[in-house]
Amino acid sequence: MLSKENPWLAPLAIACLLALVPGCAEPPPPPLSGGSVATWTAYGGMPGGTHYSPASQITPGNVRWLKLAWEHRSGDIREARGPGGEGPPMPASGFQATPIVIDDTLYYCSSFNKVFALDAESGEEKWRFDPEVDKDGFLLANCRGVSSWRSGETGFCEHRILLGTLDVRLIALDAETGRRCPDFGEGGEVDVTHRISKHLPIEYSITSPPAILKDMAITGSLVLDNTRTDAPSGVVRAYDVRSGELRWAWNPIPPGMEPLNEDGTYRSGTTNVWSIISVDEERGLVFVPTGNTNPDYFGGHRKGLDHYSSSVVALDGDTGEVVWHYQMVHHDLWDYDTPAQPTLMDLRLDGKTIPVVVQVTKMGMTFVLHRETGEPVFPVEERPVPQDPVPGEYLSPTQPFPTHLPHLLPPITADDVWGFTFWDEGACRERMNELRNDGIYTPPSLRGSVLYPSNGGGNNWGSPAIHLGEQIMLVVTWRFAATSRLVPRDQCEDIPQQQLGTPYCVETGIVSSPLGVPCTAPPWGTLDAIDLAAGKIRWSIPLGTTRDMAPFPFWWIKGVPGIGGPIVTATGLVFIGTATEHVFRAHDLATGEELWQADLPTSANSVPMTYQVRPDGRQYVVVAAGGHWGAPNPPGDHLMAFALPE
Repeated sequence: MLSKENPWLAPLAIACLLALVPGCAEPPPPPLSGGSVATWTAYGGMPGGTHYSPASQITPGNVRWLKLAWEHRSGDIREARGPGGEGPPMPASGFQATPIVIDDTLYYCSSFNKVFALDAESGEEKWRFDPEVDKDGFLLANCRGVSSWRSGETGFCEHRILLGTLDVRLIALDAETGRRCPDFGEGGEVDVTHRISKHLPIEYSITSPPAILKDMAITGSLVLDNTRTDAPSGVVRAYDVRSGELRWAWNPIPPGMEPLNEDGTYRSGTTNVWSIISVDEERGLVFVPTGNTNPDYFGGHRKGLDHYSSSVVALDGDTGEVVWHYQMVHHDLWDYDTPAQPTLMDLRLDGKTIPVVVQVTKMGMTFVLHRETGEPVFPVEERPVPQDPVPGEYLSPTQPFPTHLPHLLPPITADDVWGFTFWDEGACRERMNELRNDGIYTPPSLRGSVLYPSNGGGNNWGSPAIHLGEQIMLVVTWRFAATSRLVPRDQCEDIPQQQLGTPYCVETGIVSSPLGVPCTAPPWGTLDAIDLAAGKIRWSIPLGTTRDMAPFPFWWIKGVPGIGGPIVTATGLVFIGTATEHVFRAHDLATGEELWQADLPTSANSVPMTYQVRPDGRQYVVVAAGGHWGAPNPPGDHLMAFALPE
């Protein structure tokens, strides 16, 4: 061990490494232990999320020996295209999938909805299916996962893989062969645009896997932000897994409002459900995290249409009727839609076990709700928030603030700005002083308002992971400020976010210095561990470094933003990529200490997963490394599996 008392040890250790002295070589890995069989049957590990695995072969004691076991590549990549290129301008694709494992087979989807079945231990391809999605038809090329349904019988299509596509089809495949299930809809697919109002293809997609409850596949949709007040409906629908017939539909309209447009299509402009849906199989409940009513930054026209926006809504799984709902942002004007899967767990509290929904938010606030009633398990206060909106707008006088679990982002002022030098710090201070900043929920303004947390969070779709035994929740938190500035309609010609149907378009961005660096001090991204019962932060560590996003010598900054999220295992390991750095890491749940890392070909902006399919087999940790359309990393198609040496 290096110490002040033995200063000669440090140069000796370095000399040993450089000279590769045999006595200084890395010790061999310990013998492979049995571990426990554990699969990953749904996107979040189980139908109610948690990102938790009971797999136990990989431990804090042996994780340092993890090595790449296999890699699979789909070939499904789109490079970014600017104006003047071949075809329309397009962002790069982003590979965000989390595979599932059923028995000994791993299933995943590519950025453009190709589906692959792999041998879970070798990575060898069993079959592939190509739905032939137009690569130039969609801005946000993304498929977060597929779902599995089993009848309990054997035979063709008694085990089905369900896929939602960018061009809004729901497809059922035989899990053994990858062939379409001909009894599902028309030739194995259902057109999910039925009764949706007229729209451009880029406005409406499916990017998250359908939830499976009994013999139903339940799906929401992505509706493009900030386009127009009459954007496509955010209706959620359940389809019969065998026939593809519509079983029910829930359009998030307030009580008493007409559910349909004049032409019989679902009422336009309602809040959508783009993120991951959870189900409670025992209670027959469906939990949907709702987005915001279009457009995001002006709502003077809504008049109650956002009744279900930025909420968790519990639906009756048999009928689609609302059982309860809890709204976490009233009249949302900040793009603070509910971004993450409602996470179901049994919370042990004061000697009682309570079935709860844990919901993280872009505000960095966590709400814990009783699963059967929607009532907060911990106190929530309605507190006054800034007022004085732009002409034509109205505001909620209060917003809900949980008081038990910590708010992860305290307010910022011009005194909190940061820069590499006095020059850029001064420029940041000047910029902050130009903007309206009355704290969280400062309304959008004509001069520009500080949006902190940013419209990306706080927490986003990759969180949380919850260790069920320790009741520790892990979240990725963004810690930089954004802006929102409303622009009068007669000045909107060259502004992309049009918000048609309102008096204003909108400009959004990051509060950054002339060097393009956030004006808030790093870390700009952290991994946070929170004790749910105690309401305490156990630890908070910077997530990643600027190594792959900044030129030398600016590689030293720790804590960068990133899309994706963590998983946690029974042995107390937290696996995460997420940051813009091209690195995959394992951390100790107890302390946050980094125990292992592996270099990747690009960033892993996804949620990893883990499994062991045989008692005498190996535990694998799998992550999709393919960049993200909004990040400065190259796009990729690398599905990478790590395991201990045999």
